[in-house]
Amino acid sequence: MNPPTVVQARWTQVLRHLRTIPSQDDAARLADELVAGRQPRMLAFVNAHAMNSAVGDFDFYKALCDADVLLRDGSGMAMLFRMLGGEPGLDMNGTDFIPRLLETYRGRRVALWGTREPWLAAAAERCRSEFGVELVSCENGFHPPAHYCDEVRRTRPELIVLGMGMPKQERVARLVRATAQGAPLIVCGGAIIDFLGGKVRRAPRWVRRVGIEWAYRLLLEPRRLFHRYVIGNPLFMLRAWRCRAAWAR
Repeated sequence: MNPPTVVQARWTQVLRHLRTIPSQDDAARLADELVAGRQPRMLAFVNAHAMNSAVGDFDFYKALCDADVLLRDGSGMAMLFRMLGGEPGLDMNGTDFIPRLLETYRGRRVALWGTREPWLAAAAERCRSEFGVELVSCENGFHPPAHYCDEVRRTRPELIVLGMGMPKQERVARLVRATAQGAPLIVCGGAIIDFLGGKVRRAPRWVRRVGIEWAYRLLLEPRRLFHRYVIGNPLFMLRAWRCRAAWAR
């Protein structure tokens, strides 16, 4: 396990960069703010898994701190905020917020990069029919980062949704932002393309309301998500308690 000082230092910096959203009106204003940007921007989400990953992966940690907008995702982060005496605001998970962004980009140029067929094509069709966007680029999530830089120069999307998973999507987002022309919004969306394409089902609303969607996903994908949740969640809480004790001194 990493020394507590590393955990405290990195978590402190991530939390300083994280933007809490108090209300649905504030979420709507954020969506309008993002669509009106005049330079390339990177939007990322921070959940318990991201906080754990930031401890052991310096490049990923720097990518989170370098995001133009960093939002809280999940009940674990809400618990951390409250343990530290803060107000967590809304749960701004990408699975809910990214469709809202797609609606805001109706009629505009969008790229989907992530997952594989047939779910990528299904997600693209849903984005066209439900959100009315113009899909200018659909790429799987397994190319080298330079491929996506070439693709953004070729297709000039206004919104890029990445569904490659952490930490690849954050690294790709930073590189694309540094090389892009125009003013694309680059969103690190985790499993969003799988959700849009029907590969992964959302938990029932009552499960989401009580903050245990992670358990529902673990039941659906136990092998892939075992380490993230069964090992990662207790590790996150242990680190949170240690940080609380250290910051209280």
